[in-house]
Amino acid sequence: MASVASVHPPRPHAAPPSPAADSAARALDWVNFFLADVRDGLGPYLAIYLVSVRGPTHGWNEATTGMVMTIAGLAGLAATAPAGALVDRLRAKRALLVVAALAVTLASLALPFVSGFTAVAATQALAAIAGAAFAPAITGITLGIVGARAFTARVGRNEAFNHAGNAVSAALAGLLAWKLGPQVVFWLMALLAAASIAATLAIPGGRIDHDVARGLCADEDGEACDAAPQSMWHVLRHTRGLAVFAAAAFTFHLANAAMLPSVGQLLAHRVGGGAATSLMSACIVGAQLVMVPVAMVVGRHADRWGHKPIFLAAFAVLAARGVLYTLSDAAPWLLAVQLLDGVGAGIFGALFPVVVASLTRGSGRFNVAQGAVATVQGLGGALSASLAGWLIVTGGYHLAFLTLAAIAGAGLALYVVMMPETAG
Repeated sequence: MASVASVHPPRPHAAPPSPAADSAARALDWVNFFLADVRDGLGPYLAIYLVSVRGPTHGWNEATTGMVMTIAGLAGLAATAPAGALVDRLRAKRALLVVAALAVTLASLALPFVSGFTAVAATQALAAIAGAAFAPAITGITLGIVGARAFTARVGRNEAFNHAGNAVSAALAGLLAWKLGPQVVFWLMALLAAASIAATLAIPGGRIDHDVARGLCADEDGEACDAAPQSMWHVLRHTRGLAVFAAAAFTFHLANAAMLPSVGQLLAHRVGGGAATSLMSACIVGAQLVMVPVAMVVGRHADRWGHKPIFLAAFAVLAARGVLYTLSDAAPWLLAVQLLDGVGAGIFGALFPVVVASLTRGSGRFNVAQGAVATVQGLGGALSASLAGWLIVTGGYHLAFLTLAAIAGAGLALYVVMMPETAG
């Protein structure tokens, strides 16, 4: 039988420099910064564009917009697990990021030129499928660069740069939309995509250890794990705690995904499309600025404080946010409540890959496990838009927000009772 050394290339960073000082790590900072606004496509701006720019005269309301977002979410959902498995197997991870960025951007830029429900849904589905590659590719590259010991802190740094990028791009979108109209977000996305591609190509390919990148599976001597990638359902069934975490992630996103788009639609009714786009940008900027320090603090201290209590705080804040939205429709109040998203989503983004890594340590299946959990999580996000849209049309915005808050409360209870501590 061939030795491990004969089937695996030499490790490029047995004694890596400090991640903060390393050129690959600096390039990774900028990848996260510029991809922040590209990886989710049009996001909440899609709802504003369809409701306020096209509007009921072209067949668009909250329900039809929610259906498009659900279709896109389901398409991305179907691609999530294969994307994770692909990242586990693929050594050209930088090329995958470049192709995904191009696909998402082109699909989004096509939106002003297509009409009809089917065409709009198809462009957004394509963007969602391509976007499924971002999370596992970035996380895999991160793990392959910094290794297991520095992973938690580096994920927090990734999230901080991601949120900072979101804040800057949202501020630019708000300013430009106020001057030029809501369509400006399309061109801003194209500019950011070009910058993200340049940053991705700046990562030295030789600094990525592809064996380590696929599963936290190297021992202290650097010997690789030879476990073959498996299906998402096998990973969920046979990895202790992973199915519970997937169910918790499902409830979190079922409650969270529709909140910001619903606020955007409410603002569009109150103040019109152009002003709503600017106010939506203010919502995003505020939340993202909160997420930056939250992600950094969680990344530095989560292993010492414990993952479970921090995740419980994220669920509690999400439930409170849903209730608080019902107290006033005034734009300043909605903006203030949206700041809480910076706490809940900031915690979730910083801890999600860390918890999955802890649950799968030693298996060699980190990215396929990420894909499995993200698939279940994505189902919650996809259903959230349709659920909220239906609730808004049939019972109003208050009913929708209170229902989403109740779902977050159910997720909190599930995490308390069923989820083990994953720190340490």
